[in-house]
Amino acid sequence: MTVQEVLESKVSKVLNERVGITGCSRTDTGVHANQFCFNVKTYSDIRCLGFVRGVNGELPDDISILSCEDAPPDFHARFSCIGKEYIYRIHCSESKDPFSADLALHYRRKPDLDRMREAAEYLKGTHDFAAFCADCTNVSTTVRTIYSLDIENSGTSVIMLVKGNGFLYNMIRIIAGTLLDVSEGRIDPQDMPDILDSGDRLRAGRTAMAHGLYLNRVFYSESELFG
Repeated sequence: MTVQEVLESKVSKVLNERVGITGCSRTDTGVHANQFCFNVKTYSDIRCLGFVRGVNGELPDDISILSCEDAPPDFHARFSCIGKEYIYRIHCSESKDPFSADLALHYRRKPDLDRMREAAEYLKGTHDFAAFCADCTNVSTTVRTIYSLDIENSGTSVIMLVKGNGFLYNMIRIIAGTLLDVSEGRIDPQDMPDILDSGDRLRAGRTAMAHGLYLNRVFYSESELFG
């Protein structure tokens, strides 16, 4: 069962017509979303507030409609998007956190944040990220731009916050895994340019587990993206 499957069922019930939704992106099983945008075309004259309340009344506890607005006919949740922000959450402790078992990567080592941040600097900007893509066969180009890549630490929690104009399949998870390999000394921070230039997936690090990843924000205007 997928989030899309549940949404289409409940939205169709509220609109009283069978509809399909168009999402802003596809994602792996186990990945979360703090914000996910979709569009739906309907003959219903339901108001936005009624849509939010009606669909939320039908949805299970792990899915919630945050907001709704009318959009022009040519709006497309995926192709109108100009940028996205992802979070990767890590719980760094010998002891597991029972409250985040499926919500953060449990990492038993103390991370070397200085090495991770040094390596992250090389990934900012516009690069060919083929080395950080699990399957590049369905994209016309592997060039992407990362606007920011910040690593924040509070107690046992480490958060990687990545904002870019788009991301390849598994790209964020591979970046997270590579930075953890950098932390462990398996990869030197200064190796990052060579890894990027190689375009070789085998040169980059591991693919971090899906349950630490969150789609955090989706941007449809430059004022939101760079504000």
